[in-house]
Amino acid sequence: MKKNQDSEVRWGVLGVGNVCEVKSAPAMKLIPNSKLVAVMRRNEEKVKDYASRHQVSKWYTNAQELINDPEVNAIYIATPPNAHLDLVKLAAKAGKPIYVEKPMARTYAECQEMIQICESENVSLFVAYYRRALPHFVKIKQILEEGGIGEIRTVHINLKQVLTPTIVANLDNNWRIDPEIAGGGYFFDLASHQLDLLDFFFGSVTKATGFSSNQGGAYEAEDIVTGSFVFESGVLGTGNWCFTSSQNSEIDEIIIYGNKGTIRFETFGQGEFTLQLDNRPIEKFYFDLPKHIQQPLIETIVGELLGTSTCPSTGITGARTNWVMDQLVKNRS
Repeated sequence: MKKNQDSEVRWGVLGVGNVCEVKSAPAMKLIPNSKLVAVMRRNEEKVKDYASRHQVSKWYTNAQELINDPEVNAIYIATPPNAHLDLVKLAAKAGKPIYVEKPMARTYAECQEMIQICESENVSLFVAYYRRALPHFVKIKQILEEGGIGEIRTVHINLKQVLTPTIVANLDNNWRIDPEIAGGGYFFDLASHQLDLLDFFFGSVTKATGFSSNQGGAYEAEDIVTGSFVFESGVLGTGNWCFTSSQNSEIDEIIIYGNKGTIRFETFGQGEFTLQLDNRPIEKFYFDLPKHIQQPLIETIVGELLGTSTCPSTGITGARTNWVMDQLVKNRS
C-alpha cells in the first residue's frame, strides 16, 4: 500500500459518536505529525457540538464532503459496522488511507470486498483492534514468543455478562444487538476483540466450528455462543460466551496453557495479567493504560503512513477475525 506523501497525517473522522469522545479521536491531536482537522456526523447539532468541545475547526454532515476535503489526507471510520463497506469504498476511491472501527464489517464477505477495493486503489487499510498495541498484551506476546511458558498447548476464552435492566430498557436504541447493523449481537462487539487478540498471539485460525443460540429472548441476535478453533501454529482453542448470565457467574478470562506454565488475563480489564510456571508462585504483571486507549495503535498507523513503523492491525488481520466469528455463529439452534 502506498505511504502518505505528506509530512503529517491529517485526519477526518466519519461518525463522531461515543467511541470518539475519549478512546480514539482525541489521541489524533496528541501524536507527533498527526492532526484532527475535520469531523462528520449526519446530525448537525451533534457534530457542531463535538467540533466545539474538541476544538476541531471543520465539521460536515455529509461523508463525501469530508472525504473530498483537500486538507484531510486520512480517514477514520467510526460508524456502526453496517456503514463500513460503503464508506471504505468512498474513501478508497479518493485515494485516502483508512482506519476503520471494529468489527471490521458485518460479515467476512464484506471484509473481503473492503480489502479488494483498497488493494485496487492502492490505499492502506487498518482496523481498530487496538489491544494489539497495549503494553500488557505486547508483553504477553513477548513471553509467548520467547518460550516463557514452554510450548503452547491450548487457549480458552470464557466471557459471561449479565443482561442488565438498563440494556433491556434501551433495546430499541442499541445497534450492538441489531444484526442488520452490527452483524450479530454482543458476541460480534466483544468476542471480536478476544479472537483478534489470539490471532495476534498465535497467528490465523485455520479451522473453526461452533454453535449459537438465543436463550434469553430479549433481542433477535445470538446471546450465547460456544466454539472451538485451531491456529496455524498448532495451538487449539475454545470459547464460551454468554450475555444472559447470573451476576455470580460473570467472568472475563482468557487462559493460555503451555507445557511449562500458564498465563491468565482479562480482555476488558486493567493492564495486568498473571504468569505461573510449574513449581513456582504466581507472578503478577501491571501496566498503566493510556487515557486514550487507541493511542498506541494510532501511533503505529501514523508511523506506517509516514514510513517509520508498521501497524499490527490491518484489513487482512481484521478480516480473519470476522471469518472466525462467521464460523462460530453459523450453526444456530
